[in-house]
Amino acid sequence: MDAFAVAICKGLSAKKTDIKYYLAVGLWFGGFQMLMPILGYFLGSFFADYISAFDHWVAFAVLTLIGVNMIRESFSKETEQTDASLSFVNMLLLSIATSIDALAVGITFSFEMSVDEMFAAVGIIGATTFLLSAAGVKIGNVFGAKYKSKAEFAGGVILIAIGIKVLLEGLGII
Repeated sequence: MDAFAVAICKGLSAKKTDIKYYLAVGLWFGGFQMLMPILGYFLGSFFADYISAFDHWVAFAVLTLIGVNMIRESFSKETEQTDASLSFVNMLLLSIATSIDALAVGITFSFEMSVDEMFAAVGIIGATTFLLSAAGVKIGNVFGAKYKSKAEFAGGVILIAIGIKVLLEGLGII
């Protein structure tokens, strides 16, 4: 759901989208939602305490920084579309921020599943995330075409809210 919400934000900030844009966002988010549990599975319990100690802080920081930038841009008179960027760095940071908790899930998979079961699970996770992310871009783009600055502001607030949620969950508050 985090990837879906961020995909909506990508659609909000994009003037125009096409199939390549949907596929790119879907592949980044779906791919990382598959990759992180696989990495977690093979890392096993060796890094479990270390990863769970800071994953929520990393996700919070990245999502908050991107969200604050989106809010700042919503008040800007410039027409530059930096938030709609599919640049390697932008998408890498967003993909990591929305899937880092899946690394810890992969570690728990290593205690409960065979390799075959794990690959089946991450296949379903990746495909679902791909589809939801591609749909999220379209939903965000339709909404954003009518309400660009308000939508960009809302997208920034959503990213910050997701970051806070991830942090509070990581700290055991919710």
